[in-house]
Amino acid sequence: MSILRALSNELAAIADAVAPAVLHVGTLRSRGARGEMSGGSGVVISGDGLALTNSHVVHGAVGVETTLADGRTLLADVVGDDPATDLALLRLAGRDLAHAELGDSNALRVGEFVTAVGSPFGLARTVTCGIVSALGRTLASRVAGRAIEGVIQTDAPLNPGNSGGPLLSAEGRVVGINTAIVQFAQGLCFAVPSNTAAFVVGELASHGRVRRAWLGIGAEEVLLPRSRATELGLAEPRGVAVRSVQPGSPAAKAGVAVGDILVELDGAGLRTVADLHRALGANALGRELRLVVVRRAGSVALSIAPDELRLEPR
Repeated sequence: MSILRALSNELAAIADAVAPAVLHVGTLRSRGARGEMSGGSGVVISGDGLALTNSHVVHGAVGVETTLADGRTLLADVVGDDPATDLALLRLAGRDLAHAELGDSNALRVGEFVTAVGSPFGLARTVTCGIVSALGRTLASRVAGRAIEGVIQTDAPLNPGNSGGPLLSAEGRVVGINTAIVQFAQGLCFAVPSNTAAFVVGELASHGRVRRAWLGIGAEEVLLPRSRATELGLAEPRGVAVRSVQPGSPAAKAGVAVGDILVELDGAGLRTVADLHRALGANALGRELRLVVVRRAGSVALSIAPDELRLEPR
């Protein structure tokens, strides 16, 4: 058997196995006296009807209807959506549904074949193929000041309507949820990694939201003089500078001041704003954390108790 035939057979087998779990997601949004219909894609991840899609597909919808591969139409409830990762969890009104398995996105390598399935322009269960072009990309999220980390870049062709559909590994497991394309660019398509999706699913299923901690500061990344960083014992001459402090916030209560440079939180080094976001997960809630800041006189350790952040999309 030729290499091309073997590859064709493998891709066809993936499509046959996973396509029954891929959904067309239709939404109704209220626009004054009239409703507005829009759509995207999704993938069922459990037999009892849990499905993943994008937050931007369902956020603000007054009704969600899904169409299965066998033509059945099922209403869906939005269990929760997370604009910060552009993910949403649905619960379909059905049982014993065909479903796909979430894989380990950390195991992906650049150059691996991946397959995307979705409903571009309403053409349900369209299959495209490409490779992993890059890993660890960062995309701006729909929440001001936050970014989606660890994004998968692929050249598997995506179009409007693919949003929320699965990106599949060579083993047929879901390694990403397709989220974005760069308009007027060829081969620049992005997916939220499945490991991020697994975390979000757990939070949404348990709490209806993704819990994150909040300090109440405006910040930006800065470089420190290397001599100063060495003097302070920092591994790298970088930190997060405080540009504003919200009155009454956890930062204000802890004594954080404009001009401080944050370099450590709860034992984790802070080199970038992304580092700060990662340190402010749900495990930071309900605790007093040690925050190390650099001031003119040297480094100062403060005790800070983050509040829960409530996100609203832009």
